[in-house]
Amino acid sequence: MSNVYDFKADSLAGASVDLAQYRGKVLLIVNTASKCGFTPQYQGLEAVYQQFRDKGVEVLGFPCNQFGGQEPGDAETIGAFCEKNYGVNFPLFAKINVNGDDADPLFKYLKHAAPGLLGSEAIKWNFTKFLVRKDGTVFKRYAPQTKPEELVDDINKLLAE
Repeated sequence: MSNVYDFKADSLAGASVDLAQYRGKVLLIVNTASKCGFTPQYQGLEAVYQQFRDKGVEVLGFPCNQFGGQEPGDAETIGAFCEKNYGVNFPLFAKINVNGDDADPLFKYLKHAAPGLLGSEAIKWNFTKFLVRKDGTVFKRYAPQTKPEELVDDINKLLAE
């Protein structure tokens, strides 16, 4: 696979989504969780989405329960939580694994394209973020503690490319 547009993912509602539909947009792809210390970042992700969606940016959230069991809910519970508590309107996808043998293929690609600290591909925690260029290649990986609003300069840079 040469870019994110080569992948498909299941929406939170269970429908298959061809990521090629986002071709030509800057993507912010994040593994999320509802019961994490970083969960308030949903608010920042939604703010980035509202600020940039009309300029060609999509935020894609992928719930994951691999870190401390912090995403225990089913799809309906996750969706209701995100909407009620954070007003999330950006696309959410089905719960996935981001590490291990059964890691989602999209996240295998993202981790390989943008390794973390000391070249490690493993995702260390919820709310690891990947910023993707309009051509579908990975620009950069951000640590969970990096707040979504801290990505604004990089998003603007990619929009100008």
